[in-house]
Amino acid sequence: MGRLQELHDTYGQSPWLDNLRRGWITSGEIQEWIDRGVRGITSNPSIFQKSIQGSADYDEQFNDVVRSGASVTDAYWDLVTEDIGAALKLLRPVHDSSGGEDGYVSVEVAPSLARDRAGTEAAARVLSSRIVEPNLLVKIPATAEGIPAIEQMIAEGCPINVTLIFSLDRYDAVMDAYIRGLERLAEDPAADLSKVASVASFFISRVDTEVDRRLEAVGTDQARALKGRAAYTQGRLAYAAFGRAFSGARWAALEARGARVQRPLWASTSTKDPSYPDTLYVDTLIGPDTVNTIPDATLVAFDDHGTLARTVDADPDGDAATWAALSDLVDFDDVGDVLESEGVASFAKSFDELIGSLEAKAGDLGA
Repeated sequence: MGRLQELHDTYGQSPWLDNLRRGWITSGEIQEWIDRGVRGITSNPSIFQKSIQGSADYDEQFNDVVRSGASVTDAYWDLVTEDIGAALKLLRPVHDSSGGEDGYVSVEVAPSLARDRAGTEAAARVLSSRIVEPNLLVKIPATAEGIPAIEQMIAEGCPINVTLIFSLDRYDAVMDAYIRGLERLAEDPAADLSKVASVASFFISRVDTEVDRRLEAVGTDQARALKGRAAYTQGRLAYAAFGRAFSGARWAALEARGARVQRPLWASTSTKDPSYPDTLYVDTLIGPDTVNTIPDATLVAFDDHGTLARTVDADPDGDAATWAALSDLVDFDDVGDVLESEGVASFAKSFDELIGSLEAKAGDLGA
């Protein structure tokens, strides 16, 4: 058994692939990853920008769609839908054999909607009706405006991947939105709550990038000794919050109706600092009822030499002490705000640049 399979079968964590390219679908590489133990796929605007701009795999379809009279933006969604649909088919056996636990593929609403509740809800409905598969997750960012949209879509029975979570307070709001949405859905005695899957994507490595910069600015030996510890420590505290949220009488009432927990998903888990171990953000966050969506290079590294152990809740007292020490030096509310703004802007930039390049390509076609 390989490490990726053991990660799930022994430790209860589902490894997903945080990347998607058409060439990987047509070449069989995605299927090879699935055979090695990958149990889901996530995508985002930056991933599609690199995929579409970085190859000629999409040219024929794009040319045909544009020549038919479609707008460039509509052509983009046609390209995305084609890839997502193909990936969903490949992962459907995982979804069926796992009873709906895994086998999901995520697609994100347009990043320009991150501060637009009504627009987000409308876009989520469009994607759900355009790609009618039980293993589709629609990604909605966990902005202040996104929280009520998440609740509404869950109440409508739409499986959701909540993305761009950077703080513990916002994570609490995300879990509460999910539970409130399920409670609203459960008002219909015929509703099947077991069909509503959700994950909460807590971003990891970007936290260390920002916090390490602030610790270096503090400049003391104590501050420097804490570098590289904020991201996984916050993830571990998030896991403890997950355990609290999905227990007790309120959750038991929903669970009795078939509701599934909203698993925490560790996102952005490649290391940005080359001095850190390349599997740091996988090794330190392993535990049951979790997902880690891992870029392909980090998947290769973990499958080769990752550490297999239950680590996400192995030292709660130590994690609490580390967090207290970090909180004395760093304003984590501000860190969360900065990273959320940067994350929204980064995805919007990728989307806009890709649309711009596609518009230029359409111009060359005379469209």
